[in-house]
Amino acid sequence: MKGARYGQHFLTDLRVAAREIDYADIHSNETVLEIEPGQGVLTKIMAEKASQIIAVEIDKQLVDKLQRIMPGNVTILQGDVCKFDFNDLPKFSKVVANLPFQISSEITFKLLTYPFVKAVLMYQKDFAERMVAKSGTKTYGRLSVGVYYKTHCRILERVPCSCFFPRPKVDACIVELVPRDIPPFIVSDESFFSEVTKQLFMHRRKKIGTIVAASFHVKNDVPFAESRVEELSPADIGVLADYLFKAIEY
Repeated sequence: MKGARYGQHFLTDLRVAAREIDYADIHSNETVLEIEPGQGVLTKIMAEKASQIIAVEIDKQLVDKLQRIMPGNVTILQGDVCKFDFNDLPKFSKVVANLPFQISSEITFKLLTYPFVKAVLMYQKDFAERMVAKSGTKTYGRLSVGVYYKTHCRILERVPCSCFFPRPKVDACIVELVPRDIPPFIVSDESFFSEVTKQLFMHRRKKIGTIVAASFHVKNDVPFAESRVEELSPADIGVLADYLFKAIEY
């Protein structure tokens, strides 16, 4: 059994599973990616709704079990999803998953680079709250900025820890991610914007001017120089990133 070995907690409440899938609004012509299907609670229901399910599972024992019990429109791939290139998979439009908590950050940032239609994902509660955090709050961070720039994100419901086995120490949340058609603001270079965001939050207790001087070697007339990063909105960080991009001809 995977359980604690892979950081997965299996959803056991079928009512929660049904609501999670309803949120995804799966149509009969769609291909859905499921990450770490575990015992297949979600997989079984989704297989009745979607054209195809692509499920990536790291635990070989669970893969063998799922391959025996799942219908023909479910493809089970064995391996570490963090090492998969999503572009090498059959093209999927939606993502539904109860993510192992330990890979939440890596998978989320990876998904943000792929053109899906909607993702409905189960996260640890504090991680979900960080995803939707606003500037000026303690939970606001690089994750909040990246998710806001790429998607419309909302917490759909809180799921008690009693709905999982083994039982985690904290509650979870079902989160919806819908990619934006147009970014909320424009930056000169998205990769550079992402790097600036990363550097700022790595040194969040320092003032912007100090961080920029050390990380990007720019000292003169830096926007928000006397502020700290949690005081800056995502759009403010975009302004700063564009200023630095032009200043150093990145």
